[in-house]
Amino acid sequence: MRAVIQRVANASVSIHGELFSSIGKGFMVLLGIEAEDSEEDAEWLSRKIAQLRVFSDEEGLMNKDLQDVAGEVLVVSQFTLHASYKKGNRPSFIKAARPEQAIPLYEYFVRQLSTLLARPVATGIFGADMQVALVNDGPVTIVMDTKNRE
Repeated sequence: MRAVIQRVANASVSIHGELFSSIGKGFMVLLGIEAEDSEEDAEWLSRKIAQLRVFSDEEGLMNKDLQDVAGEVLVVSQFTLHASYKKGNRPSFIKAARPEQAIPLYEYFVRQLSTLLARPVATGIFGADMQVALVNDGPVTIVMDTKNRE
């Protein structure tokens, strides 16, 4: 699994011009799932995101996590995070999981994150054509990959 985590002042997802979900201060998470991913990957990644300390404390240092700031999370599936651009100019998405595998893992990841945070997690709709809006706070953007656990 690969995630792009952006610290946001707010974020929202619209589908067909209609607001579907929105959050205030917290994380906008773009989540890509590849064919080799498992529930263990979802558990590891959700823990890392829930405990990620990138919110400022009283001294201006990044020492607070989502729980400390009552932050919200919006998770949007994005298979294009697994694009292969090695050959030619048209990316290949062959590494991305097929929907029959990706949807259950996406839903599992969202449930895990919601459980860890003890609050609902906002989402888009898997596979829908979505318009994502956000105000990146900082900006702070972190990329995590369960195949490269730094």
